[in-house]
Amino acid sequence: MPFGMNADGSAMEYGEHILDALVRQGVDVTVAFSPEHGFRGTEDAGAAVNSYVDEKTGVPVVSLYSSGSGYPSDGDLDRFDTLVIDIQDVGLRFYTYYISMYYLMDACAEAGKKVVILDRPNPNGFYVDGPLLQDGFYSGVGMLPIPVVHGMTLGELAQMINGEGWLPAGKDACSLTVVPCENYRHDTLTALVTRPSPNLKDMRAIYLYPSTCLFENTACSVGRGTTHPFESFGSPWLQGAEGYDFTFTPEDMEGAHSPVFEGQTCYGKDLREIPLAQILKEHLNLEYVVDAFKVMQTQNPGISFFGNPDGNGNYWIDYLCGTDRVRRMIEEGRSPEEIRASWQEDVENFKAQRKPYLLYED
Repeated sequence: MPFGMNADGSAMEYGEHILDALVRQGVDVTVAFSPEHGFRGTEDAGAAVNSYVDEKTGVPVVSLYSSGSGYPSDGDLDRFDTLVIDIQDVGLRFYTYYISMYYLMDACAEAGKKVVILDRPNPNGFYVDGPLLQDGFYSGVGMLPIPVVHGMTLGELAQMINGEGWLPAGKDACSLTVVPCENYRHDTLTALVTRPSPNLKDMRAIYLYPSTCLFENTACSVGRGTTHPFESFGSPWLQGAEGYDFTFTPEDMEGAHSPVFEGQTCYGKDLREIPLAQILKEHLNLEYVVDAFKVMQTQNPGISFFGNPDGNGNYWIDYLCGTDRVRRMIEEGRSPEEIRASWQEDVENFKAQRKPYLLYED
């Protein structure tokens, strides 16, 4: 069921927005900060988000994602004493909300401001998977030396950032308070009630996102510009390939302006046909991208599946994975099992490293 719809298929009514609630309770809210996708989570991935004044409350909303640095200005820091962070994350290293949190924690540590995090469940919090971010691959989609799927809430991750000394100001530099969730465990399957960002339209998309996001900026579309982004993949270059008989045509729409292969028929796979229980067991599934690479190399060997490298010789998938090892192993023809085995030791070490910062049982 898409977010925003009830069991009858009609529009769902949501509770009060936190900004409205704080103002109603008489809290002196002097400024609100907006991450990627905007303050209400409706903007395209990577789109410029402007600052503005909230019409309902009169509170100025300052965009962090279009600031260039990701940091609030000194003038904005002077507006408040305590920063409250309340945002729905999906628990992935390349999902940028935690990066905005990192920047805000850093700025508050330097300015002597307090940070309070109203913790929320992590819908992908029931497992840890994927390679750790390596030196040379830090980027706007990778800020911390953690796996692709870290299995922590933002509150737990904030405690780890502070305790591990990952802020430039050093260990425990941020005056941090985390208000934990009640009745939550990491293995709790959480059903969100609204989209955390425009192209994550239901829980299936959120569970598939760690796997299908690896198609971003490759010769395959992940379904942006359709009703099923991240729940399918395909490409005009896969026409006629066995098993790639699902078709879709990306269109310009709200949340997906000028999508890849706009107006072109893509041939691929519809992952909405896979039982949800199977997706939950597969975790970060490399089979999709490994198989698509092999098929496209066979049918169209002249196509650069992974796109073009940047000035450092890295491809976008390298930044998503936090290493070029995954791409290189795919190019070498290694199996998904072999590739997964390459990061298992790092995952186990990370689990031990994060343990002191956990607020919830597994």
